[in-house]
Amino acid sequence: MRYTLRYAVAGIAAVLLSALLAGNSDRVLAAEVKAIKAQARFSRGLLWRVSKPGVAASHVFGTMHIADPRVLLIPDAVMQALAQAKTYAMEIQFNPAVEARFFEAAQFEDSRRLEPMIGAEAYAQVRTNLRLREVPEEIIARMKPWAALANLTVTPEDYAQSTLDQKLYALARARRLRTFGLEGIEEQIAVFDGIPLDTQVALLKHGLAEREHFVGLIEPAIQAWLKRDLALLDAVHQRTITRFPQMAEHYRALTRHIVENRSVVMAHRLFLPLARGSVFVAIGADHLYGEKGVLRLLQKQGYRVTPVY
Repeated sequence: MRYTLRYAVAGIAAVLLSALLAGNSDRVLAAEVKAIKAQARFSRGLLWRVSKPGVAASHVFGTMHIADPRVLLIPDAVMQALAQAKTYAMEIQFNPAVEARFFEAAQFEDSRRLEPMIGAEAYAQVRTNLRLREVPEEIIARMKPWAALANLTVTPEDYAQSTLDQKLYALARARRLRTFGLEGIEEQIAVFDGIPLDTQVALLKHGLAEREHFVGLIEPAIQAWLKRDLALLDAVHQRTITRFPQMAEHYRALTRHIVENRSVVMAHRLFLPLARGSVFVAIGADHLYGEKGVLRLLQKQGYRVTPVY
């Protein structure tokens, strides 16, 4: 079966929070970013050293959950940090049982159906897109709005089969590192189901209406990541709210559930592993930036957090 919900968190966060920037380039955002950087913590850098006296240093790497060939080129500094690690931490550790549970949770178990929620026209668009991927009719009908949205992303032909996160995980396993996920599958399911249903519906319909932007405007986010510019990534997110004011509350809710709340959980789960030292942490770059990011939360735990790359 070609249908999969694997890494749906990445799909929603990366696409919705960074792609709806129609007509805006890095040049348009430059003044905004400059002002933000003057105040913000952790505004530049993808690889950070986390250290404390008497404990072996660990590293946090901000990934992009995509398979773009440029993103898959792992820098030497990242490989060196991985070589020093004894433990590898990721957002969630997938296996067949976890994937099956996620697939199950993406569908309504009661009498609710997707079409009455989003309307016949929007449903026809969802159905057309998912039938091209051989998703069964009965699955589409029962699909929750967040799951439908996560599966509307377009994969360019030059993309690899594995994302950067998957590639790093494979390297960690090849090195026989201890591996663990910072979240459990039930927690991730709760993240999605916790998004208010009206927000799920609004985001899905908006995603369908602005589909061309999703295809063409992920590039500014990739460029910001390649420049290691976390402030620019964040500015992209904020411009979404500015450009679509009627959707502001829905996007704020999405950010709160998908990014901010999860960053708190990740920092909490890292408390004991970091105390043992030599951990390599790979999480989405969206979780690194600013006062509510994982790096600042680790700093509050007493760690010195310094940029490496």
